[in-house]
Amino acid sequence: MSSDTDVSLSSYDEDQGSKLIRKAREAPFVPIGVAGFAAIVAYGLYKLKSRGNTKMSVHLIHMRVAAQGFVVGAMTLGMGYSMYKEFWAKPKP
Repeated sequence: MSSDTDVSLSSYDEDQGSKLIRKAREAPFVPIGVAGFAAIVAYGLYKLKSRGNTKMSVHLIHMRVAAQGFVVGAMTLGMGYSMYKEFWAKPKP
């Protein structure tokens, strides 16, 4: 048998918790974006009863825009961070 068809089983030995931690270290802004999204949704649900005379649809649209804005901002910062690591922070040969 050839050695290029062998499958490394080290990636299969990893449990879910350590895989999540490894992925979070590789891309730290993904968990930040998910946590921010969840926090904004929770805040929107909490403030749902005290929205005053604002229509329900307007309140939901504002919460959706805030959550999407946070996630897009986290993605933008993550891309900037990865570009910095890849292009500017590399030691020159």
